Amino acid sequence: MVIRIGLLAVVVMVAAGGGAGCRKGAGEGTETIVLAAYTVPKEAYEEQLIPAFRKYWKEKTGRDVVFQTSYVASGAQARAIVNGLEADVAALSLEGDIDLVTKAGLIKHDWKSRGPAGGMVTASVVALGVRPGNPKGIKDWEDLTRPDVDVVTPDPATSGGAMWNVNAIWGAALRRSGGDEAAAIEMLKRVRARIKALDASGRESMATFERGVGDVAITYENELLLRLRKGRSYDLVLPPATIRIDNPIAVVDANVDKHGNREVVEAFVEFLWREDSQRVFADYGFRPVVPSVAAEVANRFPQPPELFTIEDLDGWTAVREKLYSQDGIWARVNREVAGP
Repeated sequence: MVIRIGLLAVVVMVAAGGGAGCRKGAGEGTETIVLAAYTVPKEAYEEQLIPAFRKYWKEKTGRDVVFQTSYVASGAQARAIVNGLEADVAALSLEGDIDLVTKAGLIKHDWKSRGPAGGMVTASVVALGVRPGNPKGIKDWEDLTRPDVDVVTPDPATSGGAMWNVNAIWGAALRRSGGDEAAAIEMLKRVRARIKALDASGRESMATFERGVGDVAITYENELLLRLRKGRSYDLVLPPATIRIDNPIAVVDANVDKHGNREVVEAFVEFLWREDSQRVFADYGFRPVVPSVAAEVANRFPQPPELFTIEDLDGWTAVREKLYSQDGIWARVNREVAGP
């Protein structure tokens, strides 16, 4: 399944502009960037950031830029790059997915040393989408365990967003139980028992919710804000204890060196950390990582009183092993509740 998704991403990009092997067909004075991203920021890139960069680069250099883009679930995207998708830029949901590309030898620099926030380009928090007026009175994670509440969330096997969602439940349960892992495992079991759909990506999960499945969607705050901006009808609930989401971006050195387009690719990534670009991300519901812009828009992004980070859970390496390895806690919970 993962390979099929990766191949689909390649096919989409070939249809968009000829693929990495056809770059010279773009014409004299034209450069190409292959952007491989997770699904959620698609509108920000396509509607605002890519057009803005193309204008900026044309004015600065006199050269045009063609973008070939792929948007699939973060974990599937990372595996597609490892399996041959010639992305110049990887804009993924979580650090672990960038690490997968790094371990394959494709990212050769210290990507965490770039930008103002350790290689991160956007931030968010895990939030809850509920039906208009919040008829089930959802306020916190415990409400998701009730027998009258049905939940949708993506599948951690493919979606970075799903991992963030599980991390939020896990971390909140640890905080409430004073660090009791047995209690946190029991909380995961109780929430898992109420999950009615595990889609491949955060975007697919929200589409399922909007088709009327479930009372609660666990997702990114920015995904909910984007949909509310577009006139969708539901309410956003921030649990008091939830996790800060940090989304990384990195130049994929092996592909950039192969394509000979490092100058424009690095300029694009740097462009995303400019204040005006960070304001665009904020308009699409993302929390900016540039401090000056974060301060400007602070009133638009409430601070959950018990906000925690992945470092509070000992970092991604520990979390991946503990929760998402083949015999990790989530795998065991999933088998116990849903069967093999």
